[in-house]
Amino acid sequence: MRGEELSPELLLAAYAQGIFPMAEGRDDREVFWVEPRQRGIFPLDGFHVSRSLARTLRRGALRVSFDQDFGGVVTGCAEREETWISAAIARAYAALHAAGHAHSCEVWEDGRLVGGVYGVTLGAAFFGESMFSRRSDASKVALFHLLGRLRRGGFVLFDTQFLTPHLASLGAIEVSRAIYRRMLAQALLREGRWEA
Repeated sequence: MRGEELSPELLLAAYAQGIFPMAEGRDDREVFWVEPRQRGIFPLDGFHVSRSLARTLRRGALRVSFDQDFGGVVTGCAEREETWISAAIARAYAALHAAGHAHSCEVWEDGRLVGGVYGVTLGAAFFGESMFSRRSDASKVALFHLLGRLRRGGFVLFDTQFLTPHLASLGAIEVSRAIYRRMLAQALLREGRWEA
């Protein structure tokens, strides 16, 4: 389908069914729907803090905010040689953000955006879309603070879509599609509070 057709209502209906859109590349105007056979999830109490990350967090040189620069985070996530975030997808998620269902966690150093993560909230589920880092540990700092906010807000599911070696090293795991669908159904019966 054409990326311009991705309304907030269509996106939320898709997430409620366990599917999400991707594009083949930055300039692709078409999108396709994905439902992985094996799904990556982050247990909300399972984030692994390495010694080096603990030092970074203690140092306090990085400032963390939420929803202060959603567009900047999406742009940062798309700044790769190969990306599935097309212009149409970026516009669709900006509209979802304006509707209150897409959120970002930003990491700043000396007033400059150096990392972040963004995703979608629905019920008590958070669907992580992408993250980026322009400085060592910046995306890990974003994830650490994001998981804390989700726990405080009563969220019960953090969907990472796929399990990468990087996410696995931080504590993410993989579950089957059937198990994921059950977890999603339970999460949609509850209401998470983003502003917790």
